Amino acid sequence: MKKRILIGLGIGSLLFMLLGAYIIVTVERATSRLDQLVQLHQVEILREHLLLQIKRVQTDLAWRGTRYASGVNTIVAHGIQMGKMVDRCFQCHHSPQVMEDLVGLKGQTEQYEDFLSHVLTLDASRARREAEQDEAVRRGRELIAKVNGIIALTSRNLESSTREVFHQIAITKAMLFILIAMAPLILMTLGFLFVRALTSPLNILLAAVRHLKGGSLDHRIDGLKDEFGELATSFNEMAGSLKEQMQKMQRTEQMVVVGELAAGFGHEVRNPLAGIKAAVNLLSEELVLNEEDRDMFAQIVEQVGKLDTLMKGFLNFTKPPKPQWEMVSINGVMEMTIDFYLVSHGPSSPASCGIDIRKSMGDCLPQTMADPVKLQQVFLNLFLNAGDAMPQGGTLAVRTRYDASSDSICIDIKDTGRGIEPEMSARIFSPFVTTKAKGTGLGLAICKQIIEQHGGAIYAQNDPAGGALFCIVLPVRKGEEEVRATWQ
Repeated sequence: MKKRILIGLGIGSLLFMLLGAYIIVTVERATSRLDQLVQLHQVEILREHLLLQIKRVQTDLAWRGTRYASGVNTIVAHGIQMGKMVDRCFQCHHSPQVMEDLVGLKGQTEQYEDFLSHVLTLDASRARREAEQDEAVRRGRELIAKVNGIIALTSRNLESSTREVFHQIAITKAMLFILIAMAPLILMTLGFLFVRALTSPLNILLAAVRHLKGGSLDHRIDGLKDEFGELATSFNEMAGSLKEQMQKMQRTEQMVVVGELAAGFGHEVRNPLAGIKAAVNLLSEELVLNEEDRDMFAQIVEQVGKLDTLMKGFLNFTKPPKPQWEMVSINGVMEMTIDFYLVSHGPSSPASCGIDIRKSMGDCLPQTMADPVKLQQVFLNLFLNAGDAMPQGGTLAVRTRYDASSDSICIDIKDTGRGIEPEMSARIFSPFVTTKAKGTGLGLAICKQIIEQHGGAIYAQNDPAGGALFCIVLPVRKGEEEVRATWQ
């Protein structure tokens, strides 16, 4: 979102900079054109003044010798003024063609001034003075005709330039009006896009919070990006954690109720079972029974023992005993469990079915605070389940390793049996769920309970190479208080 805001501000700033630059350039260009137009008008006025000055000198020549004639000094002053006005024409910037015409005009003016000087200063016969005066008048008329031509050309150019300048100014004014009218629309469009980009993700987050408030803990946010995407990821993680904690709380409450019921139920059931078992044993010893009746009594005692074992497991699950914490080596606990399993299920054991145990114990595993007896119970339960999954024999692989990134110990127990059935994978750790004909369905549930008492986690999945894979993650804890804080 921050990137989008910066890009939007950059685009808006760039557009306004371009608009401002266009307005500045347009105004400067229009001002320059108006300056050129003013200069052309000044040139036209200057040439008209030159024409008036020439006509004034011609008038002086025409009235010379009459009683209305101007004085010599006045005529000379008019001639000097005429020459200065021609010189002023060179002060303006002209094209080479115009400069060439001005040079010709200056030459004609100088010749006219020479003849005017001759008329004023020649001391000769009357006929010659009149001839000089006539020549001066003719030169003056030629000069007037030339200046009139220049003024006419200047007027035409001025008119054309004036029309062009006013046309350009009209176009510029229209463009400025359009741009000024579009500026609010551009601002409104950018503002709408910015508000929409900001409020749409907020509305999605607000709707998700309302779903969560309404108890929909499975609601998740998808499709958001940037900072809102990170916020959505955090929200999804929070919802998942909240759901997990709610399930744990519900499970804990259920277990408390079930534990109270089980304690009373177990007490009421186990005592009669003990009495039944003792009575049956006594009857089987005192009565004279044939072999068939004796087997029946033995089966009764066996079934009563199974019921007693089931009640013990149920009581342990609903009301687990307090762990006995101590610093242990996971590799050591695992080795002891494997030795015990080999003794009871080794090659010499009747229960052995050709199971090959392969160990890969990690080096430098740190010791951690744990209950070794309970961990042995977990490991042995997983070994027994693996043995049951491989009735024709197979490989039981055990691996331990230390994960420094999470400061935890990972334990993998893998078999080459038939694996976990898909319909069982989601509830394999639920109580009373089993695929065994004689199983109680409490073994894996108790394993999960013990591992969670240690602040760890246990997962089950099918190995891609075949068989089931159980992964246990135990955090490394240095003291009992740290374990209790994690558990509680």
